[in-house]
Amino acid sequence: MPRIIVLPHPDLCPEGAVIDNAETGQSICDALLAHDIEIEHACEMSCACTTCHCIVREGGASLNEADELEEDLLDKAWGLEAQSRLSCQAIVADEDLVIEIPKYTINHAREHH
Repeated sequence: MPRIIVLPHPDLCPEGAVIDNAETGQSICDALLAHDIEIEHACEMSCACTTCHCIVREGGASLNEADELEEDLLDKAWGLEAQSRLSCQAIVADEDLVIEIPKYTINHAREHH
């Protein structure tokens, strides 16, 4: 089973986290939620917002390719990078992943500025 290493996030997992038993075929979002990492997913994982945005630091080539809808939404994400994905759309394959959850989401940035 692939491992997902989550880099430290000030609110969601200050120490970082390691998910040793992520399921192949599961979205990154589902894997995080199943291990008590409460990543935002305002649209209930229907690929209609950007609150579950994550940056795949390692292992990204093993994930399914982002479709056009995901790419369009990512253009609106806070802190967009070349390795950005919506965690509800990124499906875990058989390779270990290192992911970073951005400090802010569009929702969070709006509420606090």
